[in-house]
Parts: sequence; C-alpha cells; structure tokens
Amino acid sequence: MPFIEYGSTKVEVDDEGYLVNFDDWNEQVACALAEREGIEELTRDRLEILRFIREYYRKFNYFPILTGICHNVHQPGNCVAEQFVSPVVAWKLAGLPKPDSMIINILQGETPD
Repeated sequence: MPFIEYGSTKVEVDDEGYLVNFDDWNEQVACALAEREGIEELTRDRLEILRFIREYYRKFNYFPILTGICHNVHQPGNCVAEQFVSPVVAWKLAGLPKPDSMIINILQGETPD
C-alpha cells in the first residue's frame, strides 16, 4: 500500500488515498491528504469541519448530515460543498475509512437503488 509523508512520519493510505488507520489522523496528515486532493490550504474553517466530521463518526460510526455539520460548526448551510467541493473529499480528508459505493452515492446526492 502507498504512504503519505509529513515531516518524518509515514502514514499508510489505500490506493485511492484513504487512511488505512483512523487513528493516524492529525491536522498535519489532513494537510498532506488535502495536498493530494488539490486543496492548497486547510483553513481554520475547513479544519473545524473535519474535526466535527471525525468526532461524529467516532461517536456514531457514520457521516453526519451535511447541514448538521455546518450548523454545529456555525458556518453557512452549504459549508461542506463551499469548503471542499464534495462531501466525499471531506470524508477522505477527515481520515474516515473508505466508504462503500452506496455511501458515496448518498454523499454525491444520488438516491440509492
């Protein structure tokens, strides 16, 4: 499996860039993941979103409702799309395990079959 490096630390990711170990995540890892996704900077607002997503996932083992994220971090109702373009990218940068295709479809606004 591939690795990403930040400083002197290597973190394992899968072939699509999702963290293999949920507990390897920190803000530096998030920055390295963001760079791989073409996001130049993780601002305070973006990091706030990612931290909320991680804590919600840790507690409920699921991705939070998008408007709920924005409400809880006191940002506009479409904050995930505004900050990350796609909830799937936010999922990846938050260091969550790779979602299955049904979850990806839901995050992309498609209805499951």
